[in-house]
Amino acid sequence: MAVEVAQGLRAPVDVFLVRKLAVPNQPDVAMGAIASGGIQVISDDVVREQRVSAAMIETVLEHERGELRRRERMYRGLRPMPGVTGNTVILIDDGLTTGNTMRTAIMALRQARPERIVVATPVGSQKTCELLNREADEVVCAHVPEPLYSVDRWYRDYSPIMDRDIRELLEQVEARSLASLVH
Repeated sequence: MAVEVAQGLRAPVDVFLVRKLAVPNQPDVAMGAIASGGIQVISDDVVREQRVSAAMIETVLEHERGELRRRERMYRGLRPMPGVTGNTVILIDDGLTTGNTMRTAIMALRQARPERIVVATPVGSQKTCELLNREADEVVCAHVPEPLYSVDRWYRDYSPIMDRDIRELLEQVEARSLASLVH
């Protein structure tokens, strides 16, 4: 989705990784998220409601940090993270339910001092889009159904995208960018 938007805007595209921190034994319940750059957000309310211990949180954090590092190596290789200071950053997600991962991405990117952060999604819950409006400079939620039961209902095909597919897309985008510089 981000590649399509970037091509339409003639803008560079890259990945910024955020990992959901799921409540142990309840993979659909997010208790927070972590992002590149060491940012982490923990929902005290969810931790309290689900009775998640500090040791359980640490176990989940350790696992997800490892996965974040693995994916950074897989998707980016030796390419450094692009500079965003003073630029507009558009964060694109396939859908926003709780907004935890997007909030974490916004917090992490704010440290790099971009001029603006725009959040864009084809579908999001009203509550989440309103919440993110307080944290991002602009939020574009194309469809705001209430209630939003799940994001996957809004797609004909919501199969997971494999690591190799993401890597290939990023390599194609990079090759096109280099080709346009030569011409």
